Amino acid sequence: MDRDTRLKRLRFRAWHRGTKEADLLIGGYFDRHHAQWEMAEIDWFEALLEEQDVDIMAWAIGTVPVPERFAGAMMEQMHALDYIPIATTSLSPSGERGGPGA
Repeated sequence: MDRDTRLKRLRFRAWHRGTKEADLLIGGYFDRHHAQWEMAEIDWFEALLEEQDVDIMAWAIGTVPVPERFAGAMMEQMHALDYIPIATTSLSPSGERGGPGA
């Protein structure tokens, strides 16, 4: 299978994990980093997607040690968590919405 086809399939799998939290973490990571991946990185991500979401999320946030097979530069990027899309609207201390567009 060619690189583009694999990436399209991986993007779908990354954004359709079963929970919104996993979608944001894993899909956001894919969107931020996939453009620079070589075949070895694609293989790594493909293997990662075979793992349980709860495990991937625990490794990403650092609550559980990362297995040796997933340790390295790509997991370090995942630890940054700076790729997760978040809303810019916040709640004021009184519970009212504030921020842009509120």
